Amino acid sequence: LGAMLGGAGAPPLCLCHRLDKETTGVMVLARGAEAAARVRLLFKERRVEKVYWAIALGQPEPTEGVVDIPVVEKEVQGGQAHFKMTLAPNYRLDREAGKEVKIRKARGAESAVTRYRVLAAASGCSLLELQPITGKRRRRRSRCVPLPTGSGDVSPLPGAGVKHQIRVHLAYGLGCPILGDHKYSHWRKLAPQVSARRRARLPRRPLRSPARSRPQKLPEVTLKRLKLEQAKARHLPLHLHARRLSLPPGTGAAPLELLCQPPAFFRNTLRRLKLEPAEA
Repeated sequence: LGAMLGGAGAPPLCLCHRLDKETTGVMVLARGAEAAARVRLLFKERRVEKVYWAIALGQPEPTEGVVDIPVVEKEVQGGQAHFKMTLAPNYRLDREAGKEVKIRKARGAESAVTRYRVLAAASGCSLLELQPITGKRRRRRSRCVPLPTGSGDVSPLPGAGVKHQIRVHLAYGLGCPILGDHKYSHWRKLAPQVSARRRARLPRRPLRSPARSRPQKLPEVTLKRLKLEQAKARHLPLHLHARRLSLPPGTGAAPLELLCQPPAFFRNTLRRLKLEPAEA
């Protein structure tokens, strides 16, 4: 990409923040380490506003609100051992006493707050606008990272929240997992997570699943709209898209707002499910 923009001798571009490999959407890159460091500082200070779109199963109640529940990584016992992010609430309900009781903070838990609102609902699904508004992260040394040749997650870079924050808050906090999120649709079961890029490379090749795996179960109305059999649901990619990113203004400059339209598969799903947001 650097060579395309600046010629064959141009230095590689620097990534300014991370984006999970299964997530599509807007990314900020810089031409040099100094510019990248300035942008990363904005992320670290939480001065960057990032808005996502997601197609979720079901419809959260209420249709607009804030999920404020810490998130922690835990090992899933039984079957094929693996790790997942999950909720680590600060309170539990004491049914006998009829009141909330504060519990000890889970080791390694990170604060996570996600604002959400429903843009459209139909066919057993809903289109959500989501914004991670806080997320406590460890300090890491700032560095310039050239564009990778693969599709790995550049986790040392700042992001817009805790790892898998939106996916966990939707699946476990609101009970509305993201369409195509096979990882967080079940707790103990392990199913392969398919990225849109991988699915495009292997359009006719079935994906092998580990033992005891279970893909996401979809409502009948959703399967009908997508013209899909439940057995083929494992091939659905994650429908989570980083739609908008706003950088604060510099000296004498206006704020920079970057908007990225959803990819073709996301738009096709919106059309099939008749999810038409009032605002584009």
